[in-house]
Amino acid sequence: MSHTRSQGFLKDFTIAKPAFWPRKKHTALLPYVKEKNTCQVGVEGQMTGLDIEKDQIIEMACLITDSDLNILAEGPNLIIKQPDELLDSMSDWCKEHHGKSGLTKAVKESTMTLQQAEYEFLSFVRQQTPPGLCPLAGNSVHADKKFLDKYMPQFMKHLHYRIIDVSTVKELCRRWYPEEYEFAPKKAASHRALDDISESIKELQFYRNNIFKKKTDEKKRKIIENGENEKTVS
Repeated sequence: MSHTRSQGFLKDFTIAKPAFWPRKKHTALLPYVKEKNTCQVGVEGQMTGLDIEKDQIIEMACLITDSDLNILAEGPNLIIKQPDELLDSMSDWCKEHHGKSGLTKAVKESTMTLQQAEYEFLSFVRQQTPPGLCPLAGNSVHADKKFLDKYMPQFMKHLHYRIIDVSTVKELCRRWYPEEYEFAPKKAASHRALDDISESIKELQFYRNNIFKKKTDEKKRKIIENGENEKTVS
């Protein structure tokens, strides 16, 4: 095949950008530091229910935090269009809470497709995190993960396979440190994606600052004291 013909052949197979490719610029790319590998991708999704076979994602928000839970970047907060038939078949709980929060109305008015939403979230995490190193995080995030694995597989491929479930930390602290747990921040339960993931991060910050940090400092103090006692005895 001649050079001219091969150029024409390749030109025929040029992939055009989809019309929905986002023009919106998200937060600027984080500067590369070693700690970037320990970032967490906080995600909250609102669904029409919990049945992975029939229910769908209707809202999703994403926040990137560093290892100390400082928010480094705020990603898209998108409302995804779903058919009225699906919204009408939601459980009474979903109809009540999504109706009260205004989400049901927003879904009906949205023009955002699931494919567009995945592209926006994937673009954001690719800008902000290295591939395969940062885990998904959030409250009961195992439920979100099931839907994301099914409906946003490319987004999930970018993340680490492990998850950080704030609900697990909550239950452990409730059992092991009940006195400290009593002061944990109470959730407003707005049932909107960005509010919920922001509250989840604040909750995890509380456990870190008031339980994990405290116990770590106590352990260090005891190690130092024991070391000094051993030196005195010897």
